[in-house]
Amino acid sequence: MSGDQYLTVAQMAIASVEGIKRTGLKIIELRERYAKVMMPLAGNTNHLGMMYAGSLFTLGEFSGGIIHIVSFDFMKLVPVVKQVSIRFRRPALSDVTIEVSLAREEAVRLQEEALSKGKADFTLELEIKDAAGEVVSLVSGVWQIRKMPEELAAQWAKAGTEG
Repeated sequence: MSGDQYLTVAQMAIASVEGIKRTGLKIIELRERYAKVMMPLAGNTNHLGMMYAGSLFTLGEFSGGIIHIVSFDFMKLVPVVKQVSIRFRRPALSDVTIEVSLAREEAVRLQEEALSKGKADFTLELEIKDAAGEVVSLVSGVWQIRKMPEELAAQWAKAGTEG
């Protein structure tokens, strides 16, 4: 799949969750088993002018979904977050980015497990960085890929033909 095709699906995923859409989250780069995503400071500040903690959390949680799009057959498997924690290291006073990737072997193993057993868990340890490249938050989480329910697959297929 090309970067443009990944981007179309990623934009559909963002648009499908109003809370994510409102943040202005932007896809910077997508390729097979890799994503870089940016959360803008504008529109995501707290009462002190720094990035709101919930926006940082949203970016971290979104990472499990975006890596799903570029790593697995998203027409057969769907991501579910099981657990996410975030450690705030310093205030984010600029736009922030997060990069997420999976090794090819790990992606193949997880997809095979999910298709044969119905689900598979994966863990991500990630860094959210400010515009200067400083780590502002550490994200740790467990996501699960599951076989997509038939009714959801039908909705995605319909959305793809209407777009």
